[in-house]
Amino acid sequence: MEKLIQDTCDDSCTGSDSDLLSLKRNMVSEPVAAGMADVFKALGDPTRVRLIYALLDKELCVHDLSELLEMGQSAISHQLRYLRNMRIVKRRKAGKTVYYSLDDSHIEQIFVQTLQHLTHS
Repeated sequence: MEKLIQDTCDDSCTGSDSDLLSLKRNMVSEPVAAGMADVFKALGDPTRVRLIYALLDKELCVHDLSELLEMGQSAISHQLRYLRNMRIVKRRKAGKTVYYSLDDSHIEQIFVQTLQHLTHS
């Protein structure tokens, strides 16, 4: 039977109380942490990840995304709506055609950094 090891520390592990107070003052707020968790949750779906990857280089219409991912337009539209509500993608209408692109460079940076992290050997 494996022995459980619990993480413990003594009073001296943080260095000083002022270090800890400084960290606490600069800690991310609960609302910001919740917003970040929501973005990561949106990126936690393989279909949405593939959609974002497809939109890295250029905007695409729902039909093209549907063909690319080999999924129905309704399913693609549902995922795009979720991403749009999270401000990860934006849309542009041209007549009856709706084109999607990444909302801003921050999303691209998050995505590319994550991809590089995963492929780093």
